[in-house]
Amino acid sequence: MPAKDIVIIGGGPAGLAAGLYAVRAGMETLLIEKLSPGGQAILAERIENYPGFPEGISGGDLMGRMEKQARGLGLEIVSGEAIGIVQSAKLKVKSEKIIRTTDKEYGALAVIVASGAEARRLQVPGEEELRGKGVSYCATCDGPFFSDQDIVVIGGGDTAVEEALFLTKFAKKVTIIHRRDRLRATKILQQRALANKKIGFIWKSVVTKILGDGTVEGARVRDVKTGKVVDVPCRGVFVAAGITPNTEFLKGLVDMAGEGYILTDEDMRTSQEGIYACGDCRWKLLRQVVTACGEGALAAFAATKYVEELKWVSY
Repeated sequence: MPAKDIVIIGGGPAGLAAGLYAVRAGMETLLIEKLSPGGQAILAERIENYPGFPEGISGGDLMGRMEKQARGLGLEIVSGEAIGIVQSAKLKVKSEKIIRTTDKEYGALAVIVASGAEARRLQVPGEEELRGKGVSYCATCDGPFFSDQDIVVIGGGDTAVEEALFLTKFAKKVTIIHRRDRLRATKILQQRALANKKIGFIWKSVVTKILGDGTVEGARVRDVKTGKVVDVPCRGVFVAAGITPNTEFLKGLVDMAGEGYILTDEDMRTSQEGIYACGDCRWKLLRQVVTACGEGALAAFAATKYVEELKWVSY
């Protein structure tokens, strides 16, 4: 298969925005997505801070519009999971790269990594055994299964509070367990949670075990200050304790920080020539749909200039 000008890895908001800008710039562009286009954003019940939608919009609707727009402009999207990027001396163009997936290989002059991130596991006993049996990482996916039940949400950031608020539509009671003595979520979300009579809090505590035989029956909680341990009865445990970037396939190839977030300059260039990164897989302060889109546009613009220079057609 002839090499593409640009191959994008990941079809969330960053990847779709990059694809849109790349094809509009005349680049022959391919996007590889391991699941379905939209990324984690597709799971959001409502996005209230994306410009142009004063009444808010569901994540599925917004991502669906982005995908339709990108495909309509000519973006090619294929299913696959990237497992590595290599350069080969056999390639016609020295800077050409090979993106390896689990079943195919794709050539590209430039690569934009928009592989996103996924929910971080607690790594406690009972989590894996009861995953899908009361342990969940997505309130919008599984919330309706817990009608009139007691539920625990683990975390204190925006995602945790948004999940807790959503779950109050179904649950009898939602208890947020957070290792600190206050929430880290944005002020408006904090206010909504603190004012909601269905939401309770267990502060300065961590979950050390998820209890249950076949299904979740409770969570064992330890106070980080006193060491006191209590069992909290519940039928569901929703984990919202942060995210881990999907960058394992790039280790040793580009510079990273933290738990594997890709380091870039202000134009989304990584430490490896011809490879760019954008979205939640990138080291940055704010992870939102709007920032992902902006980074995707920047990455596509920079990659386009790079490809044009390789072809000796830059203006």
